[in-house]
Amino acid sequence: MDSLITAAARALTAGDPLGALKRIALRDDAPALALRGIAMAQLGDFVRAKALLKSAARAFGPREAVARARCIVAEAEIALVCRDLTWPPNALEAARATLDAHGDLVNAAHARNLELRRFLLIGRLDEAERLLSVLTPSPLPPALKAAHELVVAGIAIRRLQTKAAYAALMRAETAARDAGIPALITEVNNAYAALKTPAARMITHNGERLILLEEVEGLLMSGALVVDACRNVVRYGNVVVSLATRPVLFALARALGEAWPGDVPRTTLLARAFRARHADESHRARLRVEIGRLRAELRSLVEVKATKQGFVLELGHSREVVVLAPPVEEPHAAVLALLADGEAWSSTALAIALGAGPRTVQRALELLAKEGKVQSFGRGRARRWVTPPVPDFPTTLLLPGPLPGG
Repeated sequence: MDSLITAAARALTAGDPLGALKRIALRDDAPALALRGIAMAQLGDFVRAKALLKSAARAFGPREAVARARCIVAEAEIALVCRDLTWPPNALEAARATLDAHGDLVNAAHARNLELRRFLLIGRLDEAERLLSVLTPSPLPPALKAAHELVVAGIAIRRLQTKAAYAALMRAETAARDAGIPALITEVNNAYAALKTPAARMITHNGERLILLEEVEGLLMSGALVVDACRNVVRYGNVVVSLATRPVLFALARALGEAWPGDVPRTTLLARAFRARHADESHRARLRVEIGRLRAELRSLVEVKATKQGFVLELGHSREVVVLAPPVEEPHAAVLALLADGEAWSSTALAIALGAGPRTVQRALELLAKEGKVQSFGRGRARRWVTPPVPDFPTTLLLPGPLPGG
């Protein structure tokens, strides 16, 4: 590499895209195109960045497989930041294998970090943990080590392991400060802030209040019977009964949990479970059937007993019943939760992340747009959805180590 390419690469590694562009902005050779693409990505112009990286990949000769693989890794990170979940993950895996085979272990680790972040984004935690187990962070440079620890923290947060999450964030903060990249430090600070944001509402017979994630973790270990409306499960200790595919049963369980230690009148249960304003004998017969099914599902945790007015939960081993609900409840809260990261999502990417049908997500977005809660820009396949106003989102697009052409 000539001196200008080397200087531009160092500027990018230090998080100074403008300094890099001053050196290579007018050059069209393959290494310069790749570095310009990375610089534009750091500046937030992802469309131009993708075009430059594709041009660089084409410009590298057939013997420059490693350089092309690095361009693919950079494209994959742009796709992740843009929430383009349709970008082919097999291409990233192939690029990682090429980098591994040629001894570029740093960029191979970077590619694996991107795979981890994608799994985390779409909620495939088991696969993320399996991939994490084969990656050792100790030889990584500070920027990559920080990114690695952010993934570790993200998995721990979703597993409700707050101590592990805080420990990972402390390591990430140290690594980010060693790297000296402001955007990376901001990303770590945002992760800390997320842990200090209310994660759920705790509802008991005494009322309700917002609680932090560490309080949720403590609640699940407290010996209480928890009706978890965040995941649609009922749990006591390590025993978890999922009602995610049984919405009527979960509606009944939640109504009984919110009323405990009192009972719930049959008319209230009919309204909660079946939305029946004027119940007839068919509704009452169905209620008896669904209560029988609920008894069968929860028999290992709690008894559902009939009273003169309706039904009540009777505990044999738990001190109390607590309902855990999302901080904000509305029909399309899951869509809003994903859009809250400040990025522009396509409806296809939202459907992939939520595991829902594209048309279902599209209908939800249209309803939210009518209510002014989301807005879109672009047309056709280029249409993207955001929550107004769009907050800044720091990206740490870095291609560490030797750069293309080196």
